[in-house]
Amino acid sequence: MLRDVLGFPEPVETRSATGRDWETAVDAAARTAGWLRERQAIDGHWRGPLEGDTILESEYLLILAWAGRMSDPHAPGACRRILAEQLSGGGWAIHPGGPVDVSASVKAYLALKIFGHDPESEPLVRARAAIAAAGGPWAVNSFTKFYLALLGQVPYSACPAVPPEMVLLPSWFPINLDRVSAWSRTMIVPLSLMWAFKPVRAIPADRGIAELFAATDRRPTPPAGQRDGWAIFFRGIDRVIKALDALGVRPLRSRAVMACRRWMLERFADSDGLGAIFPPIVWSIVALRSMGCDDESPEVQECWRQLERLVEPQPDGTTRLEPCRSPVWDTAISLRALADSVAAGAAEPGAAGHAVRLAEAVDWLLDREVRVPGDWVQSAGEATPSGWCFQYANRFYPDVDDTAMVLIALATWRESLGAAEAATPAGRARLTRIAAAVSRAVPWLEAMQNRDGGWGAFDRDNDCELLCKVPFADHNAMIDPSSPDLAGRVLEAFGKLGLRTGHPAVDRGIEYLRGRQRPDGAWFGRWGVNYVYGTWQAIEGLRAVGLGMDDPAVACGADWLASRQQPCGGWGETCESYADESLAGVGPPTASQTAWAVAGLVAAGRASSREARRGVRWLVERQTDDGAWEEREFTGTGFPKVFYLRYHFYPIYFPLMALARWSLEQRAGDVQKIIRERVA
Repeated sequence: MLRDVLGFPEPVETRSATGRDWETAVDAAARTAGWLRERQAIDGHWRGPLEGDTILESEYLLILAWAGRMSDPHAPGACRRILAEQLSGGGWAIHPGGPVDVSASVKAYLALKIFGHDPESEPLVRARAAIAAAGGPWAVNSFTKFYLALLGQVPYSACPAVPPEMVLLPSWFPINLDRVSAWSRTMIVPLSLMWAFKPVRAIPADRGIAELFAATDRRPTPPAGQRDGWAIFFRGIDRVIKALDALGVRPLRSRAVMACRRWMLERFADSDGLGAIFPPIVWSIVALRSMGCDDESPEVQECWRQLERLVEPQPDGTTRLEPCRSPVWDTAISLRALADSVAAGAAEPGAAGHAVRLAEAVDWLLDREVRVPGDWVQSAGEATPSGWCFQYANRFYPDVDDTAMVLIALATWRESLGAAEAATPAGRARLTRIAAAVSRAVPWLEAMQNRDGGWGAFDRDNDCELLCKVPFADHNAMIDPSSPDLAGRVLEAFGKLGLRTGHPAVDRGIEYLRGRQRPDGAWFGRWGVNYVYGTWQAIEGLRAVGLGMDDPAVACGADWLASRQQPCGGWGETCESYADESLAGVGPPTASQTAWAVAGLVAAGRASSREARRGVRWLVERQTDDGAWEEREFTGTGFPKVFYLRYHFYPIYFPLMALARWSLEQRAGDVQKIIRERVA
């Protein structure tokens, strides 16, 4: 039946092994398409769970303790989640299979103790030993030190100075608020209020972590990146600021505090909390309470409401905290993958209202276009506002990655189903809306291009390396420079919309990617793990704007992907490749990373290669009966070396996209081969 629907020109039994691979890939894609269709929300969107490591549960428990909410019903489940993720050696890692992370471990230990876990219980005894071996509580990062200060475990002098006066620095000053990354900006402002007021909730001594300090009585030396001249200079400035603050020399403090408050409250509007991510939401609660806002005030209650929306109780009795929610991202990729599956014949457009449901996803995305100015105007100037954010609502922070992915999804849907849409008034109206959105979003993406030809996530030319030397910069995310994966995705969006080589922004993007390719052919991936992700996306972008499969950059990138295929046929890469480049393309094979590699080979014109076929077979053979794939590994990136993510839909829509696109290319190749043979 499937053969008849697709119109394949030969019976199954007379086709080659490649033909059989093609049919099984289409069948697998059809099952996955059904899985996604079943999980589409009634209004047309998708949102998969977004999982981080236990720092989220730990920090949630710590803020509950500070706020006096010890009886919170989600606290026991959060504790169970922390215990369930403890390593056999006693500490906690920031991704599955990773080493002990001292910051995650100290926060987990403190959270468990505060909520009544016996320090002499076996898990906490093991945790103490692991923390001591990892350097002890003085080795934690700045964010962790602020939590410790908040609960009276260290003085605020142990934290880096984050003076609120920073918000008053003019744009021409070398260091100012707009020069730091958008996500750091949303954390710095509330943290600066916390640093100014220094709130503390003392906890009973037997619930603290004095024993951890007793076991490691020395303070660690600064990390390697914080030992050069500028880092030493900024540590000196840090000491001066703290000394002046201790003496009460704060001439602009009142004005700065009010400016910070105003800045925060303005960005609460039309957003899922400040920055729509977990850390600023938590720090906003502390900042507002520190300034005298009552817990029942509308501002504080709104922060608590947004925080509670990130709480996800699990069927096993644990409770997970999401770092944020990802509906725009998940919807765009799901729509793109399903549209690809329609083109490949893995999903009949008329079956069970499938086309109608995809059109609803298109409408949902179009309704979420951000058309008002945000923080990006400080760097990108007078561009007409147009873009998409990652979350349900984040008015001030549309981002390049989501905007490009939405444009790719809309273009892919239009290619697959646009002809049918044009036959109805409602469809024509939808196509008109897409054209209008594209006409706004493409110039916005052009305006966001950096001087080096690449793109960052939230701002243009946000690349002041000097900021990475300040004491607060140990979360490895103070700036938002260009990255190859973002450049590749924007080029792919441009190519999907008809822009090719010869267009100024396209040519600059190509040159950026050529200049950032490693000698072995790979590209770094900032937002996905890591070189497999970056290389796939760079190839996609270069091919979409007109570079041939024999272009040296494309061919070398495809060679690198082929060289990293594992004996089983899959691809994998550990998060540790950010710290150790020798691990590029090395790690347990996963469905999402295998899909990226297969898609990269297809884009490079190598759909018929042995490596691509083996990758497809790996995916098909490991698909579960319901059309999904199991994947515990974290293949998404928040802050390299600091925070990683598990997108639960990554091993769903990316394999669907790879299988559909491989099937489409393979079918076209087989048909051409058959035609040539028959003509001969």
